[in-house]
This record gives sequence, structure tokens and C-alpha cells, in this order.
Amino acid sequence: MKYGMIILLFAGAVFTGCNSSGKTKILGIDSMRVVMWDLLRADELYSRILIKDTAAATRKENIRLYKEVFLVHKITKGQFDSSYKYYASHPVEYKILIDSLDAFATRERSKTYNHIPTH
Repeated sequence: MKYGMIILLFAGAVFTGCNSSGKTKILGIDSMRVVMWDLLRADELYSRILIKDTAAATRKENIRLYKEVFLVHKITKGQFDSSYKYYASHPVEYKILIDSLDAFATRERSKTYNHIPTH
């Protein structure tokens, strides 16, 4: 599964960031799916930025994009990290999350490619 590998690589990149502390609430599967989708989109944007501007890596542009996603969803990096760790340590819930994310991604791509512009 292509998206599964992307998600695992992405999760590793996210977890190498700053550590979080304190008690955090685990995000539900529906919330986590949307946050992960937006983080994947942020990664794609970052990849496209790097093609044009290699200095973006030294400016930590990817971290800025992740922070924006967390702000949009009104969560902290700590909440995301602890939620991801929870799902990663509970295989049944993790499979449901990944399958849900895959189905969501398929629907979103379908919307994009099936959109007929009106003039």
C-alpha cells in the first residue's frame, strides 16, 4: 500500500521534532484522519517547494507547515504525537484509521479529478 508507506515515513519525520509533555487527549479516528490527510498534503506542498527553493530545508519550512495544520485543527503537536502513538500501539484501531484515511484520500482525489469547471 503506497499510502501506508508514505504515512509511516511521514510519522517518523513528525516524531523527530520537538518532544511534548503533559497529559493530552487522544484524537478520535475521524479527527485523526483529517489531520493526517492535511499533514500529508503539507508534505506534498513542501516537496514541491523544495524543487523550486532548496533553501526551504534550512528554513525548516516543513515544520512551519505542520504547525499551520495543527493550528487549523486546533490541536497541539503533543496531542497529535500521543494520538499517533496510541493508534500505532493498537493495531486494530490503527488499521481502521489507515483504511479510513485511504478511503478519504480516494474520495478527495476523485473530487479533484472529476470536477468539471463551469464557464
